[in-house]
Amino acid sequence: MYQLEKYKQNLRVENNGKVYSYNTLVARINRGETHLTKIAWNVNGRTTSPTTSKHINYVANELNLIITNNN
Repeated sequence: MYQLEKYKQNLRVENNGKVYSYNTLVARINRGETHLTKIAWNVNGRTTSPTTSKHINYVANELNLIITNNN
């Protein structure tokens, strides 16, 4: 698992590159570990969250990744 200093309780990045915010898969590290691709999610009708955005941006910044959208 990737070691990140912040958000340890609600943010998890697994060795396979999957990024979870509150146990919801929200992104995946790919393309030779240079990109972080956001994954569409829906929890109780919500598809965006300020906290999830903060988590994704934090992972990208800490691991020096470019954020892309899953198309």
